[in-house]
Amino acid sequence: MSQENVELVERAVAAINARDIEGYLACCTENVKLETPMAAVGGVYEGIDGIRRYFADIEDAAPDFRIELDGVQGVDSKRVIAFLRTSGVGRVSGIRMTPPPLTNVYDLLDGKLSRIRIFLDREEALKAVGLEE
Repeated sequence: MSQENVELVERAVAAINARDIEGYLACCTENVKLETPMAAVGGVYEGIDGIRRYFADIEDAAPDFRIELDGVQGVDSKRVIAFLRTSGVGRVSGIRMTPPPLTNVYDLLDGKLSRIRIFLDREEALKAVGLEE
C-alpha cells in the first residue's frame, strides 16, 4: 500500500508539471484540501473548484512553474511525505523564483489525496507526521 501511495504522489506532481488538471483531480478526493504558505498562491484551496483555482493561480504567477522531487516516502498507510524544490519565472516580474526546498505532507483517504500540506520548514513537516529528526 505504501508504494502505491508514493506512486500516487508522484503522479500528482507530474500532473502539476504537465498542467494536467484532470490528471491531478483523478488523484484526489472530491473534498481535497491543499494548504500552501507560498506567497504567490498562498492560502487554502478546497474541493475540485479550489484545485482548479490553484492551477490557475500557478499559471498566473509563473507559467513555467515546476516541481522537482528530491524524495518521496510513505509514512504509514495513510500519509506520504515528499521533499521537493520548485522553480519558475514570475509572469509579471520576469524574476526567476528559487524558493527554499519544501516538504509536503499528503494525507490519503480511500487511495486518493485528501489533504496536501506544504511546509517551508522541513522540521515542522517531520513533526507533523511524527518523524522528528
